[in-house]
Amino acid sequence: MSTPEGPEDTAGQRVPRRVRVTSPRTSAARRPIIPTGTREIDEQTRLGEIYMHSLIQSQLRLALAVIGGAAVVLGGIPLLFALVPATRTLDIFGLPLPWVILGIVVYPVVYVSARLYVRNAERIEADFTEFVGRQE
Repeated sequence: MSTPEGPEDTAGQRVPRRVRVTSPRTSAARRPIIPTGTREIDEQTRLGEIYMHSLIQSQLRLALAVIGGAAVVLGGIPLLFALVPATRTLDIFGLPLPWVILGIVVYPVVYVSARLYVRNAERIEADFTEFVGRQE
């Protein structure tokens, strides 16, 4: 099958003529619009507000749980030093125990808390996205 030749280009060669391709289904019936969870949120309906409130509450509970857990662990350090006076003078590898705890032990606790928070926050958001997407 030969293509129809069009006008010449700047190099003097023939350029194929443009052809417009259309779908034979342009007059097909459109799919009915079904309300989805994302549409409810985008249009700020009452149901969308409930969805968003639920997500925010889940995120708040997670944040408070992680902050509370880290505060108990880190807040227990001064309590340990106050209630057990021997820990104030104890040496580990030539370093005072308070320095070891505050300079070394605190960082893994903060790191683990952050990892737990991120992993659970991503899980909450994935569950929410799956739930809202399933509403179709």
